[in-house]
Amino acid sequence: MSQDISHIHDKAKSLGNTCYHNDHSDLQNLTPLSTCSCCSHESTSSHHTKALVWYKGTDFYEIIVGSIFFIIAQLLGTYNSTLELILLIISYIILGRHVLSHAMRNIIKGHIFDENFLMSIATIGAFIIGQYPEAAGVMLFFRIGELFEEQASNKSQQEIIAAIDMRPETVLKIFDEKTTEIPAKLAEVGDILLIRPGDRVPLDGIIISGSSELDTSPLTGESLPRTVKTGDNILSGCINKTSAIKMQVEKVLAQSMVSRILASVQDASANKPTIERFISRFAKYYTPFVVIAAILVAIIPSLITGQWEKYIYAALTFLVISCPCALVLSVPLAFFSGIGRASRYGILFKGGAAIEALSKVKAAALDKTGTLTTGNFAIQEIKPADGFSPNDLLYFCASAEQASSHPLALSIIKNAQEENITLAAAAQINELSGKGIECIIDNKKITVGNINLMQENNIHIPFVETVTTVYTAIDGIYAGSILLTDELKANARATIDRLHKYDISTAILTGDAEKNTVLLAKKLGIKNIFAKLLPTEKLSALQKIRQNDGAVMFVGDGINDAPVLANANVGCAMGSGADAAIEAADVVFMTSKIEAVADALQIAYTTNNIAIQNIVMALGIKFAVMLLGVTGYASLWSAVFADTGVAMLCVLNSMRILYMKK
Repeated sequence: MSQDISHIHDKAKSLGNTCYHNDHSDLQNLTPLSTCSCCSHESTSSHHTKALVWYKGTDFYEIIVGSIFFIIAQLLGTYNSTLELILLIISYIILGRHVLSHAMRNIIKGHIFDENFLMSIATIGAFIIGQYPEAAGVMLFFRIGELFEEQASNKSQQEIIAAIDMRPETVLKIFDEKTTEIPAKLAEVGDILLIRPGDRVPLDGIIISGSSELDTSPLTGESLPRTVKTGDNILSGCINKTSAIKMQVEKVLAQSMVSRILASVQDASANKPTIERFISRFAKYYTPFVVIAAILVAIIPSLITGQWEKYIYAALTFLVISCPCALVLSVPLAFFSGIGRASRYGILFKGGAAIEALSKVKAAALDKTGTLTTGNFAIQEIKPADGFSPNDLLYFCASAEQASSHPLALSIIKNAQEENITLAAAAQINELSGKGIECIIDNKKITVGNINLMQENNIHIPFVETVTTVYTAIDGIYAGSILLTDELKANARATIDRLHKYDISTAILTGDAEKNTVLLAKKLGIKNIFAKLLPTEKLSALQKIRQNDGAVMFVGDGINDAPVLANANVGCAMGSGADAAIEAADVVFMTSKIEAVADALQIAYTTNNIAIQNIVMALGIKFAVMLLGVTGYASLWSAVFADTGVAMLCVLNSMRILYMKK
């Protein structure tokens, strides 16, 4: 997709004033979102783009002109003090007009205590006590500092946009052997699309013709290309490298990977972590507190010593350093950067709250099929009962399973198709969650499922298998069983080892047989298993883990996992799983790779730690300079440098997440 953002710039200009310390992430609609806690005016997402580094296109020129007048005033000050004062006043007006006008408008609206108010009072006070160069100089460096903060913040946001701005504008649709370019949003499920070498895969789908190499790095961060062929599923956002392929659309644009990544980042500001909400509340009370403290610093020592000018100056220094913008800017940016970093690996956090919650989990409960294993089952053995052939058993079982999306069902259907068995349409289908399916085929009642379903229907099973098995009964008579095996996912053991290094206890929650689960757990080094569970029983198992270990994350992919995902402290869904599971989850692993679980934890730990570092660093430096200002050892110059400097340090610290190694 083209990275042209001129239309964004045009709309952004029409929105008016923009908050320098924006913590919002609506990258699609570009409409005013809310009020910034430190600036007290409406903020927009318009400055998330490279075109808007300079506020309304005028800041840079104001700073240049204001700086020229300031420098000339300093050069001529020794020769003509009156001319110096005039030049400093001109410089101050040019540099401070935005700050003063914002402060005035906010006072009228009732938003008195913000950074514009603090800077206005501090610099006007400096003029009153005769500190003319410092008044203009503080405003100059305040404006320069804001622009550098904005530049650093934009750099972070551009990195995130590079990962999410992959939605196609058009697609090449093949119809009646003709290729037509249509808007991507008009492509429907079932449409056939042409993807040429160099094209980005526009929508999620399946290859129906051709083979090629796909660059998956925009989604997974992996540099090695992936070989794909007819029958393989492909995700939007990947880049076709070698040969033209044809794909059939399985998900429309709004439901495809590229849109889900965008939606995840858009939702980031709506679902704020506790620490960010605390900072917003803290800034609300912090600024009035420091204003009152500054008044006391100016009055009490002056009444005792009579040195009014000295302590008024100290109070003004106190006001300059007290600006809370470093906190209000850097903490949301840390979580925003963490979400952007995760999106490069196909990990979608549904807001900063999900990152914060994940950093506090003590246990991980993992589903088996499709999570720890590939979900690609292979039929190990077909065991028909007396009076039935293997093909008879496969015909009835696969025909019934057509109504299910369970991995076992898909494997049985695939095997029947490979055997060229023509399947029948089922009627009166009743899918029983966690058990199986009942339906009518060829006027016969077919019951397909696990041992529990057979027992509930009083169907006699001559031998209960110890491996994954699908049993079939016809008109209440046992017809046979199909034994299946599942493959362990690559890097599953390495992922579990990483979780243990993070002091995360692990457990398997599955509806599969206990013997299968025990064998899998031994391979992975997992001690806690909960097998043969129904969906409702998974909730009880989750509660036991939470009582024993503390906050728990659950990782699953099935439709029957949705209740557990919703009830876990952090629900994580595999992107290849059911839509209900993905909707219920707090975190989605779009690549469905098991190592994404440990990667998400690493990102969550780093993000949360950086947010805390920003708070400690900002408050520590500010309180130190405040103390120096009160005692007369810090000037207005050092205060503005400290304020701008700590904001820059916090922003750069937040951006570290974007460059950390996996």
